[in-house]
Order: sequence, then C-alpha cells, then structure tokens
Amino acid sequence: MIHEVKVKQLRVIPDERGHLMEILRRDDPIFEVFGQVYMTTTYPGVIKAWHFHRNQNDNIAVVKGLLKLALYDDREGSPTHGELNEFFLGEHNPLLVHVPKNVYHGWKCISPEEAYVVNCVTEPYNYKDPDEHRLPFDTDKIPYNWDIQMG
Repeated sequence: MIHEVKVKQLRVIPDERGHLMEILRRDDPIFEVFGQVYMTTTYPGVIKAWHFHRNQNDNIAVVKGLLKLALYDDREGSPTHGELNEFFLGEHNPLLVHVPKNVYHGWKCISPEEAYVVNCVTEPYNYKDPDEHRLPFDTDKIPYNWDIQMG
C-alpha cells in the first residue's frame, strides 16, 4: 500500500427503520483535523481524475453507488514512489480511504446509478487559491488504465 494511505472498514448498523453508517469520528486513529466535509456525485461511467493537494489530506467514503478509486504515489523520496493502489468502495464495500497530500487520486463510477461521495478534508477549500493540481485522466505520467480489467 502507498506510504501514509490508510483504510478503515466502515461500520453499518441496520435496524427496521433503516441504517446508520459511521464514517469518521474524532477519536478514530485515522482522524487528524477537521477542515471541511462535502458531498459530491459522479454519474455512471464518468472518470474524475487525476489531481493531488499540497496542503490537505482527503478522507473519502461512498454512501451510495460504487467507485473505483485509484491512487498514484509520485512523491520524490517516498518509499512507495511509483506505486499504484486501487480500491472499490461503496454500498457493498463500505470503506473510508485516507489519501495523503501529494498523492494523485481519482475515481470512476462503476455502478449503474450515480455514486454519492462524502469527503472529510483537513483544510477548507480556498476559493481564491484552490489546492488542486490536475492531470488529465488519460495522462502518460500515471500508468493506469480506467477500463474494466477482466481476469
């Protein structure tokens, strides 16, 4: 696994009224600091990639649908420089993935319905100077194929 990436299996508590899923608590070992929490969606088949942040860490969970989340470590001096990680997270695999700053990440919605993503980041979004450093999803810099892998 990429250095400093953490994964937490999320707890789902169902009852006759519905279900509750704890995503992130301040007493979790994965918790650092609260900056902002937001929800975003991705339509089926859409790829949102690649980007990294210099100043914030992400804590990504999917509450509806299913995503293929990919991470790429391009950090010079990292013990896992050049490593790729792939996670499938969503309703059928409730995970929280902690993405450290300076690690490229992106995702593709692989469910037949829109995926709903909750991200609890360590810094609030800066409208005047966004901490988003982007590459196209099909860049040659990252050796990753977004297609379905058979076999």
